[in-house]
Amino acid sequence: MLLTQGREAYAQDQTPVNAWNLRLGHEICADVQAGLDHEWLVTNGLGGYAAGSILGATTRSYHGLLVAALRPPVVRTVLIAKIDEEVILPDGRTCKLGVNEYQDGTIDPQGYTYLDSFWLEGDIPCFLYRLSDTLSLEKRIWMEYGCNTTYVQYTLKSTLVDTDDHSHEHVVHPVTAVTLKLFPFCLSRDYHSSTQGLDDWRFLVDSQSNRCHIRAFEGALVYQLIADPVVTFTPTGLWYWHVKHRREEERGLLAHEDVYLPGVFSTQIVPGMSKTLVLSAEADMSSEFGGSDHEDAVARALLYHQHRISYILSVAARDRDDLQLHDPVHARLAVAADQFIVACPDATNPSTSSQPLHLSPDRKTIIAGYPWFTDWGRDSMIALPGLLLCTGRYGEARGLLKAFASFVHHGLIPNHFPDGGDAPAYNTVDATLWMFHALDRYFKTTNDWALLKELFPILSGIIQWHIRGTDYNIHVDQTDGLLYAGIPGVQLTWMDAKVDDLVMTPRRGKPVEVNALWYYALTAMESWAVHLSIDATQYSQLRTQVRQHFATRFWYGEGGYLYDVIDVDGVAGQNDASLRPNQLFAASLTHDLLLDMQVDSILQQVTAHLLTPAGLRSLSPADPHYHDHFRGDRRQRDSAYHQGTVWQWLIGPYVDVHLRLYNDRAKLVPLLESLVEQLWSCCLGTISEVAEPEPPFDPGGCFAQAWSVAELLRCWLLVAKPIGEVGGV
Repeated sequence: MLLTQGREAYAQDQTPVNAWNLRLGHEICADVQAGLDHEWLVTNGLGGYAAGSILGATTRSYHGLLVAALRPPVVRTVLIAKIDEEVILPDGRTCKLGVNEYQDGTIDPQGYTYLDSFWLEGDIPCFLYRLSDTLSLEKRIWMEYGCNTTYVQYTLKSTLVDTDDHSHEHVVHPVTAVTLKLFPFCLSRDYHSSTQGLDDWRFLVDSQSNRCHIRAFEGALVYQLIADPVVTFTPTGLWYWHVKHRREEERGLLAHEDVYLPGVFSTQIVPGMSKTLVLSAEADMSSEFGGSDHEDAVARALLYHQHRISYILSVAARDRDDLQLHDPVHARLAVAADQFIVACPDATNPSTSSQPLHLSPDRKTIIAGYPWFTDWGRDSMIALPGLLLCTGRYGEARGLLKAFASFVHHGLIPNHFPDGGDAPAYNTVDATLWMFHALDRYFKTTNDWALLKELFPILSGIIQWHIRGTDYNIHVDQTDGLLYAGIPGVQLTWMDAKVDDLVMTPRRGKPVEVNALWYYALTAMESWAVHLSIDATQYSQLRTQVRQHFATRFWYGEGGYLYDVIDVDGVAGQNDASLRPNQLFAASLTHDLLLDMQVDSILQQVTAHLLTPAGLRSLSPADPHYHDHFRGDRRQRDSAYHQGTVWQWLIGPYVDVHLRLYNDRAKLVPLLESLVEQLWSCCLGTISEVAEPEPPFDPGGCFAQAWSVAELLRCWLLVAKPIGEVGGV
């Protein structure tokens, strides 16, 4: 299978290579290029996160040890970019463990020479540095759930070695204390930007030996760095100039930044001892931190974090214990799913927007992707079945659906919520229809008819807005019952790339997946109305009209597949025959719109032209508008975004249609395994947004994408679970 190579690559470490025990050995860690290409991510349930390369270098402007969501889940601010470490051994030798790449290509220090391995302990990234034959340093990074707080913990370990008499007894060579120095590089900026330092710019630092309060300038946010009382802080106030962000250079963006070193933390550490630096943007940090019980408080924070992960796994497993043992893929994806589920502000009570958010299930949303996306309506609704229903998080699913319903305006839910916390944008035709699908899956899973009764007036209003016409020329064509959408200069479907004023894939007219979703929504409303003893005639009549015309209007007989858009730009009979994956939804969402022979022909065409080991291409390579790569500056990337680029989430409808026709789960397992392999080939433990459309199908876009994780998890449970013990891939 496709994962065999992954097993062989790590065989020398004798580490089980499965989706739960994700580990990178010395062959990756000691390779500077490979190490810089691998990333890690932790999150805090607020939209804040910490992320970096496994070597420690910030290859993106979005990397940081503390990226706080100051108005959850938005207003993300990079406060602490990274920490470099130095260890002074008893013999006086200094081990510089950090890695920084500079604008001129210099890499200094070269701490990757000490990095022996990297792994995920649950969701916690762990680093092992070999300092000598007998000493190693372990580093762990995690965030406090519900707080803009990051823990960076260091534990010194001594190695057991054989005695000279080969008696098979082991002794610990006596080791005196070593000196650990920590160099925190600080910032205070929006996560989309970068900082350019000035010779006369000095951060405002209030240090109290082991506790520092830092502001970049007057009026800036104050954040803290806290260690135990034995640790000392020595101010420096130095700029490190021209740090390179290679990933931004590849994207045609500003690729260098200056970072500020306010000072150095220093302490003595002996084997078996842990030292933890706590980084926080919270004003009310517990007094336990920084006091004599500092490490005990950290230990409790770590235990709480571990218990929370265990709880997530137990909820996802439902009827079994030790999910990570009997299905590592399910376990890993359940943990990955958690990273996207965050607190949502209350649209009905704006006065609470500045108050701390309570992390109850009542108000939840989904971050579309890390590091740069916020919460998007479409992504949230598509991802909900995989992220929340497949993981048993029904209360949070309920809260999310209620939250988005509270934002309905003119029959539409928001397309996305801007980074700055401004009013939401509503330029979407499909997000609201995807909500009907998410609601239907939720009701069928939970039988929560009380929520249906509560939301039905809103849902009925949505349908009425679509029938009579709403924003962006979204309206029902009375002649065929199909949904038309589009005005010049506005992108409304999921293929929404736009460069300046140019919409790259306008799709104005009647898009195929939009009308499949429209039919699904009408079918659901008819069923729900009957359940609530409400007159369902209107929904039934309109649904029947759509069914009568869908196949006739969309079927492209010459190609043996469906048109992507019909009545383009409002011109009757002007159809777009681009071979795209959108047509799959006409067969995956419902079995009513197409004949099996049509579905079979569609699947054959999609398999031949769009299917790759990384997901589905967004356009056939035979199309003259096809782009064979997704690289370059913003214009180049957005031009290719939906013109060939592979999308991992589209494996979902492909699997659904394949199962509908053949019900052959075994045949689909290798396809899913090729996607599972990405869990340790890019950002460990998660799935990226897109991939290159040609071999070797390298990952691209956001390094962690909600609907990619959601659809892989949903399909894994559909396909692999009945096969048996397939989790140990």
